[in-house]
Amino acid sequence: MSTPDVTVTVIVYNDAERLTRAVDSVRRQTHANIEIIISDDHSTDGSAEVARRLAAQDPRVRHLRLERNSGGCGVPRNRALDIARAPYLMFLDSDDELPDDAVALLLAAHREREIDFAMGAVQRVRVDNGRRSTWMPHLVAERRTLDGVAADPRLLFEHLATSKMYARAFLDRHGLRFPEGIHYEDQLFSAQAYCLANGFTIVPEPVYRWYVAPYAASEAASISNQRHKLENVRDRIHVQHLIDGFLAESGHESLREDKDHKFLKHDFRMYAGDLPYRDEAWLASFADLVTPYLDTLAPGAFARLPRAERVVLQLIRDRRLPEARLAARGLGHGVGPRQITTDTEGRTYWGDRIPSSEWARRELDISDLDLETRPFPSAQFRHEITEITRGPGASVDLAIRTYDPALRLPVGPRRATLLIAPGGHRLHAHFRLSPVRPGVFEGHAHLDLGAALLPFYGFSGVRHPLLRLQHQGVSHTGLLLAPLTFPAFTAHVPHHHLTLEPEGHAPGRLQARWEPTGATATLIRPTVRRLARPRVKRAARLVASALK
Repeated sequence: MSTPDVTVTVIVYNDAERLTRAVDSVRRQTHANIEIIISDDHSTDGSAEVARRLAAQDPRVRHLRLERNSGGCGVPRNRALDIARAPYLMFLDSDDELPDDAVALLLAAHREREIDFAMGAVQRVRVDNGRRSTWMPHLVAERRTLDGVAADPRLLFEHLATSKMYARAFLDRHGLRFPEGIHYEDQLFSAQAYCLANGFTIVPEPVYRWYVAPYAASEAASISNQRHKLENVRDRIHVQHLIDGFLAESGHESLREDKDHKFLKHDFRMYAGDLPYRDEAWLASFADLVTPYLDTLAPGAFARLPRAERVVLQLIRDRRLPEARLAARGLGHGVGPRQITTDTEGRTYWGDRIPSSEWARRELDISDLDLETRPFPSAQFRHEITEITRGPGASVDLAIRTYDPALRLPVGPRRATLLIAPGGHRLHAHFRLSPVRPGVFEGHAHLDLGAALLPFYGFSGVRHPLLRLQHQGVSHTGLLLAPLTFPAFTAHVPHHHLTLEPEGHAPGRLQARWEPTGATATLIRPTVRRLARPRVKRAARLVASALK
């Protein structure tokens, strides 16, 4: 057999259903002189049978089956690397795909100049709603060749091993292989590759299609989505220690602050968004695991974070765990604290006390948020639903409490409005917020979702009510936080099935879900979707222009 230009390794474990899709995406590559190794981590489902069938169909496909399950990605990748025949190597997970020209794009970058690896854009596809986005788009926005990662340390955020094509000679020269027996092996492998490479090229075109299932059931969730397991936390921290050791031993200690910032901004941030959903025992164990590692990080890494994230970090380190859960709700959405405290020098701190240590005062000092003076549309309030009662039909009665920590609202009753817009048509529910003590308002709103005006072709989707306040002719619209758990209720509205439920993730908002039923679902909506396709629209415009 002739030597292939590129070997693409597809690792699989108990994923017979999606393995064919992944391998077929490699077989369709516009650059055809490739070798495909299916590295099976001793699957117990039908993956081996699928792999044998694919190998029988295409002589470029080889099936490698491990004698025992390794429990990770490192071993099946390394075993395939041992038998790979091509001078260039790529890796693909069985639940993902390669765009048709991925191999051609990355191979062209290698042939253009001598580099150690080439990398491109990663297209993320949400399996729950089909939405597509680019992973870390600012890092792959333009074609460029770098002499090393020090030229752009932000690339440490792009730690996927699967978005790259490696020169075999580069990996062998440094003995670079995937770590075995640990999770998050990509982070260590990629950090090593970035630091050891003399040159690498970035292309802006998509070279990897990553299917993301953020709310998959626990037994089907990816490693990254098993953040509810404390072992998952231990694995992440273990890999960080390994990366830190490598940076020190390889003479790349200058990258430590950038790497620490990446850990805080990416790895810790993923757990921070989940904190409201964790119980006290889990939070205590989490704090025990992460605090010793946080104490080793470069101070400058904390200073580069948004203030709201620094607050959550410090509350964890101070073991103010119930407050950390409160601070984590609405991260990135401008949700304010329930309470603030001011010292004799006029500095404002998150919470009901002045922090005891100098470091804690620096991290919990929210004076830079300008809560008292920032424009009213961007003011930081906190709107919480304290009680939910089902009303007649598709209506619900809500007891709402608004926290105004900076006392931006005048004393006295305030008019407020709940807004929700299914299908582009906005529904308003007006109510009154009355002061109960300084900085706290309460009110009751009646939201009748049955009164929402839906498109004639139906609406399928999820919406979250917002709360709007007006003051001196300008308005402020903010998130409405709901109890994290409450019994969902369902109702029938014209041609739709409606579910009102807790969001179950992220800030934890009140969530309304519409699903078309009857003829709307089976006839009207599919017909409208077909007519709305770009090709049909273009044909209609051509016919219209011809009839003029």
